[in-house]
Parts: sequence; structure tokens; C-alpha cells
Amino acid sequence: MHRFLLTPRWWGINVFVALAVPVCLFMGTWQLGRFEDRVDSHKEASAGRPAAEAAAPLESLLPVDKKTSGRLASASGEYAEQLLVPERRLDGRSGFYVLNLLRTDSGKAVPVVRGWLPGPADASKAPAAPTGRVEVTGALQASESSTSKGVHAEGGLPAGQLGVIGAASLVNLVPYGLYDAWLTVQTPADGLTPVPAQAPSNTGLDLKAFQNLGYTGEWFVFAAFVLFMWFRLYRREVETLRDAEAGLLPEPAAAEAATPAASTAADPAAATASARPAE
Repeated sequence: MHRFLLTPRWWGINVFVALAVPVCLFMGTWQLGRFEDRVDSHKEASAGRPAAEAAAPLESLLPVDKKTSGRLASASGEYAEQLLVPERRLDGRSGFYVLNLLRTDSGKAVPVVRGWLPGPADASKAPAAPTGRVEVTGALQASESSTSKGVHAEGGLPAGQLGVIGAASLVNLVPYGLYDAWLTVQTPADGLTPVPAQAPSNTGLDLKAFQNLGYTGEWFVFAAFVLFMWFRLYRREVETLRDAEAGLLPEPAAAEAATPAASTAADPAAATASARPAE
């Protein structure tokens, strides 16, 4: 009854199933691992920093990664150009950041967001930065890109305004080198509202994380579907052979279904008799 499993057609089916199921399970497990990594990184990024954590020198925390993002960094120097970053929301309200470039002792500058003000960007509302040498402490942030959440990436902003906070967007605006990071002051003065540090990119439970979870389910479903189809084909083959043996199939179909079994179970005496010439 089950000799059909040794036919070339079923050898191909069995080999395909034997390869497809482990591949689907491996890919599903890998996607699940990616989702769990994102959950762990989200917990790490959203965990509050110790209140007594001392600020570290800016250069010691670069380049910004998942561990250093949000850490308190210190830098000293003099404030230079002041820019406004429009269309930034805070606590459900729209406003703008007040940003100054801090020229450090190394000669390079780091963008410093001194705080947030509500309403449209207006240079007359933004308080001037302190003059002379200053010591700045702020939460370290990675440079934004055009795909970062909340940025104004369309361009067309008036002079003195900046849509994306990052070295790439500032390199053509200032004649000196820039650090690939920025600071947000947590205790601003002059009536500015502090801008909280944001979690690093690709660490939250965002769309990508739930895509990983969805792909996990899809790969496991694919594995189950392959096994289901193999069982369905197997059962149909067995039922066809049984119907052929019981004479329930039309003669051509019965002969085709019974061919593998009939060839192995044929009576040698009958075969000899059929080979004799008719008398």
C-alpha cells in the first residue's frame, strides 16, 4: 500500500518537505530573536538614568550608540551661531527648539538644544545664549536624519532655521568641524522648557519590531502548511489506492492507480500464461 512513497515523484515531495520545514522553523526563530532583541533594547533605552550619574566628557561617549545615547555629557567652550528648529512638539503642543553651536576647546562644535518654546519659530522670542566661556552639561543624542520622527525634512525654511539636527545638515552652514551628535540641556534657563532625551533609533517597540513578530508567525505558519499539504497528498494517494482495490474507480483511473502496486504484486504464473500464444 505504501510503496508509492518510494516513487520518484514522492522522493521529490519528501525531499522538499525535509528541507522546507527546517528552513521555515529557522527563519521563524531568527525573526523571534530579532523581536526579543528589540524588546530588550527598548527596556534598556527607556530605563531611567540614575539621578546621581556623573556627566562624562563628550568625546569619551562618542560615537553615540545604544549605551551612550541619553548619557549626560559635558563640554566647555563658547556659544556661537543660534538657530531655531521649528515644528517640534512637546507635551502635545507645537513649538520650536532654541539651538546654539558650542565651539569646544578642540575646535569642533557640538549643537546644543538649550530648550523649547511654544508657538511658531520666532527669533525675537528666543533668548540669547550666554556669552563668554561656558560649561555645558546635557543629554547626549545621535544626529537626526531626514527619516527621523518629527523633523522638518522638506527644506524651504527661512534663514536662521534648521529642520534636522545633525552634522550633515550643518556642515554647509558653519565654517568649522562638527561632532556627529548633539546635546539637550536638562536644566535650561531664561524660561526655556527642557527637551527630554529621546531613545536611540531602532530600539523601541516600533513598526519594525511588530513586523519581526508578524514574520515570526508567518514562517511558523508556512512550516505547518508544508506538513499539512504533505499529509493531504499522502492521504489522497492512499484513498485512491484503496478505491482502486475496491473497484470503486473508473477502469482507466483504477488501472493508473493500481499500476505501482500491480507491478509488484503480479502473479508470475499469470504473467507466463499471458505470454503463451493463443491456441
